[in-house]
Formats: sequence, C-alpha cells, structure tokens
Amino acid sequence: MGSPLCIGLVAGELSGDQLGAALIRRIRESRPDVRFAGIAGPQMRAAGCLALAQAEDLSVMGLTEVLVHLPRLLRLRRRVLRYFLEQPPQLFIGIDAPDFNLGLERRLKALGIPTLHWVSPAVWAWRRYRVNKIRRSVDCMLTLFPFETGFYRRHGVTARYVGHPLADEIPQDCGRASAREALDIDTDIPCVALLPGSRRSEIGRLLPRFLEAAAECRRGMPALRFVLPVASADLMDLCRDILQRGRWQHLDITVLEGEARTAMCAADAVLLASGTAALECLLLKRPMVVAYRLHPLSYLLVRRLLRVPYVCLPNNLLNRAQVPELLQSEATPSRLAGALLELLQNPGEASRQVAPFAALHDELRCDSARQVAAAVLERLSAE
Repeated sequence: MGSPLCIGLVAGELSGDQLGAALIRRIRESRPDVRFAGIAGPQMRAAGCLALAQAEDLSVMGLTEVLVHLPRLLRLRRRVLRYFLEQPPQLFIGIDAPDFNLGLERRLKALGIPTLHWVSPAVWAWRRYRVNKIRRSVDCMLTLFPFETGFYRRHGVTARYVGHPLADEIPQDCGRASAREALDIDTDIPCVALLPGSRRSEIGRLLPRFLEAAAECRRGMPALRFVLPVASADLMDLCRDILQRGRWQHLDITVLEGEARTAMCAADAVLLASGTAALECLLLKRPMVVAYRLHPLSYLLVRRLLRVPYVCLPNNLLNRAQVPELLQSEATPSRLAGALLELLQNPGEASRQVAPFAALHDELRCDSARQVAAAVLERLSAE
C-alpha cells in the first residue's frame, strides 16, 4: 500500500458526521498517516478530515424540498467531483446522503476508484428501483441492519453487515438515575422528552404540535415536566421563537442544547420525529411515540412508493407495530397526547413496548466502526 494514502469521504447530516469521525479514528489506529478529504461535519473536521464543504449543506428533507435546493446541490457535487478528479483518492466512502453520494460514487467507480457506501438507503422500504443505480455506483454496500444484506445480495449487489454504531456506543443500561440527576429532575416526577427533529423544516412542522400535545398531557398530569433537547446551536433560535410565539410558558419546559440522549434516558416517555432518534430511543429502552409530517406533495409521493407497512425503524426491525406511529394528518395534538398518556399512565403498556428492545440491541452491537475500517483496509490491500 502506497503512502501517503488518501480516502475520500462525503457525509450528510449530524448522524453521518458521527459515523465519519468514528471511522477516521479507527482507520488511523492502523494507518496514522492516512489523509481524509470530502464533505465533513464538525466531528469529522475535528478528527482531521479536510472539509471541501460542510455536511450540514446536504441536510435537506423531502422530495419537493430537494427540488428547491437541487441547483445548489448539483453545483456542490460538481465541485467535489472536480477536486477528486484532480487529487484522486485511493478509495471513496459515501456515508448516507444517497441522493448526493450515489451519483458521485458512480463517476468515481467508472474511473477505477473503489467505492463503498455506508448506511444503506431504505431501498427495501421504498423506491426499490434505486437498487439498479446502487449496483452501478457501489463496489460494496455496508449495511447497518442484518436483513439489508440479504436484500442486496438477492439483487446482485455486494454487501457486508457491519452493525449499528449506536448499538456499540449505548450501554444496555442507560443510567436513568444519573440522567435525571444531570437534568435536576427528581426521580418521582413524571417527565417527557420532546424531539421534533434536527432539520428546520421538521421542527417547523412538528414542534408546535408537540407543544400542543404537551399542554394537553399537562392538563391530565399537572406535575408533568418536559425536556426539549435542540439538535444544534443554529436551531436554538428557531425553537425559542416557536416557544415564545405560543402559550407554552406554563409547561415547565427545559430547553437543552444537544443532550438528546440524556433527555431520552431521563424521560418516562419520548415524543419524537421518525428517524435515527427512534433507534436511539429503542437502544435506551425508553417507551416512545413516533410522529412525522412532510410537505403534502412529498407525503403523497412517499406513500405511493412505500413497500413496507411501517415508517419507524423499531417497527421495521420487529416487523410489527410495537411503537405508535402517527403520521401526517394523524399527528394531531390530541392523538399524540393520547398515545403519550397511555404510556405515562399505564406502566404495563410502557413495559410491553420496551420488552424486545434489549435483544435487538445485542443483535446490532458489532463494533461497527472497526468492521467498516476493516472493510476499507481489506479493499485497499486488494487493489
């Protein structure tokens, strides 16, 4: 293997940034001389990745929303491609962000640069025609969930199950008492964590409804406290503006910057936007209610293309409606509040929901970053 070794990386959103940073650290345990360049978030940049652009630039939700930002995203992809054409990496890894990464991977693969993709798009759930594009673009798909590997192999795509890094990171016992102590919440006070998402559009659509649901719950449980962890500092003003515009001063809401995991661990129930947070909540063994709302046109398109009966990961992993899903017009404050109160006032229902979560946690714990680093170094040594 030659030196210096350069690996291209493109990560989208906060979750992709976390994966990329963990991978950089693992690879450097074996190859401290390796260089990384690409689209990186703050954690990847701190780990030493040269940032051609920021991962936050790829954080766009929904089909119609992507259309609005498409010219900017295409310009960004052309710029990154030019950089890799001028300074070819020995290997490229696209982390999530499939609509951006697959086109880039296809061009790089055609030039003989090995391409790996970490975090499969949910082609098993919807838009299955994309598997053909994946086959043309990716030398190996690195999957987070075991059932994805079989799906890809049936469609002629090389795939390798690497487990989920959150399962490695989160202990089986989340430490609820210490989380409550950190947030200064007494052990006997009921508490709900509100997680309306990590994108501005998600927060705009969900947070007002979450707050109305919280107010309804508070009327039935006057001692109830709420914790609102805001995903990043740049979203804090938006959340505070929504809080100030509504009549939420009586709700006893603690607003946090980050600390979503601590908030979920401390909570008796969690109301959250469908996404990675639902998996994290599962791994923390906390009962949850999942909600989501899209632009109406985006939702109609998604529903037509969806090939699985569920939206949230816990239900798809268990292949049953273990967790309440309230989507689009069903995500009313009244229904959200009713689902939350069922968990808060009926301990048996909360226990029933979380009962299978520990076994899932064990199945997903594979030291994922080490597995991906091994796949990368094996691929490079074979070149």
